[in-house]
Amino acid sequence: MAAKAVITGVADTAVGKVEGSTSLGLQAEAAAAAVADAGLSLGDIDGVLCAYSFTEPHLMLSSVVSEFLGIMPSYSIAVSAGGATACAQVMQAAALVEAGICRHVLAVCGDNRLTGMSRDKAVAALSEVGHAQFERPYGISVPSAYALVAQRYMHDYGVTREHLAGVAVAHRKHAMRNPKAQMRQPITLEDVAKSKPISTPLRLLDCCLISDGGAAVVISAADAARDTRKRGIDVLGTGQMNTHEHIIASPSLTDFGCKQSSRQAFGRAGVTPADIDVAEIYDSFTITLLAELESIGFFARGEAGPAILGGALDLDGQLPCNTHGGLLSYAHSGAAGGMFHVVEAVRQLRGEAEGRQVASPELAFVHGDGGILSAHCSLVLGRN
Repeated sequence: MAAKAVITGVADTAVGKVEGSTSLGLQAEAAAAAVADAGLSLGDIDGVLCAYSFTEPHLMLSSVVSEFLGIMPSYSIAVSAGGATACAQVMQAAALVEAGICRHVLAVCGDNRLTGMSRDKAVAALSEVGHAQFERPYGISVPSAYALVAQRYMHDYGVTREHLAGVAVAHRKHAMRNPKAQMRQPITLEDVAKSKPISTPLRLLDCCLISDGGAAVVISAADAARDTRKRGIDVLGTGQMNTHEHIIASPSLTDFGCKQSSRQAFGRAGVTPADIDVAEIYDSFTITLLAELESIGFFARGEAGPAILGGALDLDGQLPCNTHGGLLSYAHSGAAGGMFHVVEAVRQLRGEAEGRQVASPELAFVHGDGGILSAHCSLVLGRN
C-alpha cells in the first residue's frame, strides 16, 4: 500500500558555535530552508509543529514561531518529548496529513544552547530531569543516570569501556566526512579512554556535544507531494513507547521502550531490522546507542560492541549508522539534535549525502529517545 505521508523538504542550519544566533532565528532559518527545499512557499504551510527551547522558552512556542514566520496555520502546537521530540513531530505530522487535517506540515526545532546558555545554566538543565524528592537531593544528573545504565549493561552483557569508545570513534569517522560537523578531528580508542572522566564509566568523549543549530522538515499528504520539487521520502512506519520518566521508576536498566516503538514502526512498514540500509539512532551517550542497537534488534545482546569495533557502523558495514556524525560528533542542539537524524536519513535516501553516501539505500530507520531512555519514537522511511 502506498504511503499517505511523504517528507518533501528538509534543512538544517550551521551547527556548533553560531555567534549571534538565537533560538527563534535558527528555527526561522531552518523552516524557510526546508520549505524552499520542498519547492513550496510559507503560505502553503497549514500545520506547524514546533519543539521546545532552553534559551527562549515560551508557553506557546509554536505560535511564536508561526508569528515570526508571518504565517497563520490552521493547526499549530508545541511538542515536548526530550530527544524523542523530532521523531514524534514527524509521527504526528504524518497522522495529520493522513487524516486530511493538513496538506503540508512544518516540523521545526532549534536552539542556541552553546552560545545562549551559561555553563551554570547548562549544568542546571542536566539536573532538572531528576525526581525532585528522590533523585535531585542526591546529586543525580543526566550523565550520571546514563552512567548507571552503562554500569548495569557492562555487568550483565560483558560490555567493555573499549566497546563504548568504539561508538565514539565510529561517529567521529563519519563526522570527518561531513564538512558541516562540529567536531571533525580524528580520535582513537585511546583518546576516548584518556578523556576527562564525567561519571564512571563515561568520559568526555562518551558524551554528546552542546551546540547551536536548527533543523526542520516538511511532511506532506501523498497527493500534495506530487507538486513538490524533490523526490519525496515515504513515511512507511511509526511507533512510540513511554515506559517511565525518572530512572528510579524504569522497569529495567537494560531493556527499553525502543524495543516496542521500533516493533510498531517495523510492523506498520512491513519490514524487519535486517531490511534497513541506513540507521540514524539517538546517541546522547555511547551507551545510549549501544543499548538501543541491541534492544531494537539490530544486534543480539552483548554483540553490538564487538561488531562496532569491527566496523559494523561504517558506510560499508553491516549497519551504516549516524552517518552525519550523530550527537557525539555532528552536533546536539536540544530537540534539533534529533531532527538532525531525520534530515540525514532523508538525504541518504535521496542520494544527497555527498562524501558520506551509503550505496543505494532504500530503507532508513530513525529513532529518538527522551529523558533517561524514557520516551521513544521510531520511524521507518523509504524511497518512493
